[in-house]
Amino acid sequence: QVQLQESGPGLVKPSQTLSLTCTVSGGSITTTYYAWSWIRQPPGKGLEWMGVIRYDGVTDYSPSLKSRTSISRDMSKNQFSLQLSSVTPEDPAVYYCAGAENYYSFAEYSYWGQGTQVTVSS
Repeated sequence: QVQLQESGPGLVKPSQTLSLTCTVSGGSITTTYYAWSWIRQPPGKGLEWMGVIRYDGVTDYSPSLKSRTSISRDMSKNQFSLQLSSVTPEDPAVYYCAGAENYYSFAEYSYWGQGTQVTVSS
């Protein structure tokens, strides 16, 4: 059974960089055709896909966040990470990591972390 767990600070100051890590257990992040995404949900809003790292290490990002987002992986730890730079008061949300073969549709995601709340405040 594949399980995902987000970790990282819940409070970030404006203009700083948010860093989150997703630890995957019960399966490998290099499993062929699987892709591992970061998705967030701001208060009162819907899910927003931020970006993905595929099984082969290729990354893809939301155009609206591409300039501030970086996703990387540590295969030795079976983890993938998110860095969101220059955070603003519009970035508070519950941040999820998730896995799917077809990462374009939220309905296709097989695996989700429980989510971690991120607040932006000085």
